Amino acid sequence: MPALPRRAGSLQDREEIASHLARALTVKGVLDTDGELFVLGHVLGRINADRLVVVPGGYVEGDVVARDVLIGGRLNGRVFALNVTLDASADVTGRIFHHTVTVAKGAKVDARMPWRPPSYFETLDQLPETRT
Repeated sequence: MPALPRRAGSLQDREEIASHLARALTVKGVLDTDGELFVLGHVLGRINADRLVVVPGGYVEGDVVARDVLIGGRLNGRVFALNVTLDASADVTGRIFHHTVTVAKGAKVDARMPWRPPSYFETLDQLPETRT
């Protein structure tokens, strides 16, 4: 039987560009994806993704650059994203540069959350230096 033709934007396409980092996995370095990344384990470094989901129990330490970010686990670092959602189980320390942010009741947030216009993210080619 021939394979069904794939349609752009279909669920099948989304599944193919979604990546999952398992709970037992720790990654150090830079992660780049044009798709969606689910972090169940630990990431120590920078993440560049279209969409990032840090599930409860997941941990990210470092910078995140994405269009959409959903945090249900822990994050220690900076987030640069158009849309950020902090779930009730989120535990965030750092800075969240955003255009829209949603914070659920119960989320732990020890962060500055400066608003930025969409054009800020469109032209973001280098991250600001971290002050020591």
